[in-house]
Amino acid sequence: MTDNSFPSLPYAMPPEWAPHQRTFVSWPVQDSMVYPENFAAVQNWYLELVLAIAEFEPVAVLVNPEQLEQVQGLFEDRQAQPGCPAVKDIDLLLIPHNDAWIRDNGPTFLMSSAGQLAAVNWQFNAWGGKYAPWDLDDAVAPAILAQYNVTRLDAPLVMEGGSLHVDGEGTLLTTEECLLNPNRNPSLSREQIETYVQAYLGIETIIWLKRGLAGDETDGHVDNIACFAAPGQVLIQVCDDPLDENYAITQENLAILAAVTDARGRALEIVKIPQPPRAAYQGKRLTLSYLNFYFVNGGIILPVFGGPAAETDEQAAAILHGLYPERRIRRIDGMPIIPEGGNVHCTTQQMPEGNA
Repeated sequence: MTDNSFPSLPYAMPPEWAPHQRTFVSWPVQDSMVYPENFAAVQNWYLELVLAIAEFEPVAVLVNPEQLEQVQGLFEDRQAQPGCPAVKDIDLLLIPHNDAWIRDNGPTFLMSSAGQLAAVNWQFNAWGGKYAPWDLDDAVAPAILAQYNVTRLDAPLVMEGGSLHVDGEGTLLTTEECLLNPNRNPSLSREQIETYVQAYLGIETIIWLKRGLAGDETDGHVDNIACFAAPGQVLIQVCDDPLDENYAITQENLAILAAVTDARGRALEIVKIPQPPRAAYQGKRLTLSYLNFYFVNGGIILPVFGGPAAETDEQAAAILHGLYPERRIRRIDGMPIIPEGGNVHCTTQQMPEGNA
C-alpha cells in the first residue's frame, strides 16, 4: 500500500539504536563489483557479516533468483562447521537487485507515535549515475515494503540512506558534498531538499557538514565521518596528520559541530574516534572508517582493519564500549569488502520494531 500525503506526515525516523525487528542485507552480485576477481572473498565476508548480525537479531538476505541455490549451500555449509555461533532466524528473500549496498537503495523506515511503521521509498540513481544499470536497485525498496506490507511513502528526491543519520529527537546529520551534489537532484535548491528531508523523516533541524572522507566515491556519505551516538552526542572520526587530506576535512567538520545546536537547543557533545592508518588497494586510497559500524539489538558490529591499524582498532572498540557498556562489541574484518567502496553500515538496513 502507498501513502503519498505531504507535507504533514505522522511519522519520524527512529535512531538506529532503537530496537530492530530485523536487518536487511543484499547478497553481492559479481557483475556489479569494482574488483569482480575478489567475488569469492566478498561472498565469504557477507556470509560472516550475516552470521554476526544473526547472533543478535533476525536477518533477511535479498538474493537474486539465479544465486539462491548457491547461497543456501554457503549458509548450510558454514553453519554445519564446528564453532559456528548460535544464530537467530536467517531468511533468504528472492528480490532481484543490481548491487549489494542496501543502506543506500533500501527503504528508510519510519514510525508513528503509536508504533505504526511506514517507510520512505527514495529515488535511487547509483550515486549520481556512477554504476549502470540500477533499475533493479531502484525497485528494491518497494519490493521489501510489499513483502512486509509496510506503508510506502514515495519521495520525489534522489537520496541514499548512507547520506544521513538521525538522533530520534528531530535532528539530522548530513553533508553538503552529497546532498547538494548536482548529480543527485540538479533541479532542486538547498531549501527544497531541506523541505523534503524534514517532511519525510520528521526532522526539525539539519546539521550540514561540509565534506566526507577523502576517496569516498559516494560523494561524501556522512556514515563514514560522523553519526549520532545518542541525542546531543556525536561521534566523529578524526585525522591528526596535517599532511593527510582528511585533516582539513575533519577539522572543518569539527568546527561546524562545535558551533551548532540540535533540534532541542542543545550544544553537541563531540566524541572523537581516531582514523586508522592510511591504506590503499591497487593504488587507490581506501575509505577506512570505524564510523561505518552498525547497531544491532544488544550489540554493535564494528569493522576493524588489522595490521597497521591494530592500535586504532583497539581504541575504536574501547571508545564504543565506554559509550555502550551494555552492548557487545562484535568485531568483523573490514578489509575484504572495503575495496568495493563500503563496509558494515553500507551493507545493512534496519527495520525497527513496530506494527506494519
